[in-house]
Amino acid sequence: MEVSSVYVQGDGSEHDRPAQPRAFLTGEDRKSDHLRVGPYVDFPVSVVLPAGGSGERTGLQTPKQFCPFLGRPLISYTIESFERVSWIQTIMVVVAKENIGLMKDIIQQFQHNKVRVVPGGSTRHRSICNGVVALGEEGRPAADKPKAAGAIRPLVSTVIATTSEGYLDHSLERAKYRASEMPQGFTYDVIYQAYQKCTESDFEFGTECLHLALQYCGTNAKLIDGPPTLWKVTYKRDLAAAESIIKETLSQSACLITGGLEAGVTLGKFLQKAFGSLDMELNVTPNLMGDNVRYLLKDWNFIQVSVSPSCLSEVEAILTALQAENRALLNPAVIIWMYLSGTDEPSTSGRPAESAALISLASTAKLRNILLYGIRLHQPEDTEQWERSASRVADIASALIRDRNPALVGQLLQA
Repeated sequence: MEVSSVYVQGDGSEHDRPAQPRAFLTGEDRKSDHLRVGPYVDFPVSVVLPAGGSGERTGLQTPKQFCPFLGRPLISYTIESFERVSWIQTIMVVVAKENIGLMKDIIQQFQHNKVRVVPGGSTRHRSICNGVVALGEEGRPAADKPKAAGAIRPLVSTVIATTSEGYLDHSLERAKYRASEMPQGFTYDVIYQAYQKCTESDFEFGTECLHLALQYCGTNAKLIDGPPTLWKVTYKRDLAAAESIIKETLSQSACLITGGLEAGVTLGKFLQKAFGSLDMELNVTPNLMGDNVRYLLKDWNFIQVSVSPSCLSEVEAILTALQAENRALLNPAVIIWMYLSGTDEPSTSGRPAESAALISLASTAKLRNILLYGIRLHQPEDTEQWERSASRVADIASALIRDRNPALVGQLLQA
C-alpha cells in the first residue's frame, strides 16, 4: 500500500518552519493559545490512498489491497491506521472503477468514517492525481509557501546498471542512495500544480511524487529516515509477513467494556494509563451497542467489567457477536472477564460456582477459537490503591493478550 499525505496550510507566521505532525486542536482549544501545551497540528491534513492496482506482481487473482487477513481486507487495516490519527480529516481512497462497489462495502462493513472513494486511473500517477483533484473539489483553501517531505530507508541490496545487451555496466555506491518510501507529505498547491504541469510520459511511466514536486514546482523535499518496519506489500511472499505483523499489532490494543458501572469507569481511567506504559492502547466504552459496535469490528481483545460473581451474560453477548462477525476464524480473539469484587468478600481465587461457570463458558468459547480468561480484583478504596491495582491488572491482561496461553483458559486469576 502506498500513501501521499496532503497538508493544506492556512495563514500563519512561521512559513519557513517545516510542518510537523502534532496533536490537532479543535473548537475552543484553537481560540486560546495558552491552552496549547505540547505539540499540535494547526492545519488540515488529508490523505490520498492509491489502491487501484491490479496486484500483478503478487501473481494473485485478487488485488493485494483486497486480500483478506484474519477475515478483513488489507486496505481496511491501512485505513484504520490513518483513522486513529486525530488530526487527519479526510482519507481519499482511489480504486479502480470496477472495485468502487467493493470498496464502499468494505467501508460500510468495517464502519470507516473518514473515507471518500474516487475512481482511479490507468497508472499510479493518474490515480493519485484523481485523488488530489477530488480533495480540491471539497473547497480546500489555498496553501502557503510550498513544503514537502518523504520517508526513506537505506538500500539493502547493491544497485547495478546494465547494458542494453544485459551485461553489467557499473554498480552504484550504495551509501550514497536511499530507497524512497511512503508516506510522503505535500502542501496541497505543490502536489496539485505538479500534476497540472507534468507530461503524458510522467503520467504513464513515472512513479515518484517527490520528483514531480522538484521538477515542476522547484520544491526540494526534506528526506526523513523511516523505521525498519516501513515497507509495503509487493510480492506474494510479503503477504505472509504482513499477516505476521498484523497479528502482532492486534496484541497491542484492547477494548474495556465498563457496563456503565462507576467502578468500571474508574478502572478504565487508571488502566488506560497503565496500558500506555506498556505501549498498548486501551479503548474504553460503556457497551458494544449503537456506534460502539465498531469496536467489535476493529478490536480482537475485550475486557468485560462485572460486579456480579454469577453473571456472565455480558461475556456471552460478546461471544455471540464475535461469532456472528466471523472474527476469530484464523487468529483467536481474547475476552477477559474482569470481576470487581466487594471489599468485604474474601480474597480467594473464586467461589466454586463462579469458577465452574467460567470454565464451562471458556470451553464453549474455545470451540469458536475465542480464549476466555478471568481476573478478579477487590475494588480499591482510594486513588493510590486504584493505581497500584490497575498496574497489576494491566500486567496480567497484557500477558494474557500477548501470549494467548491456552493453559490459562477458564481460570480466574487474582490481581
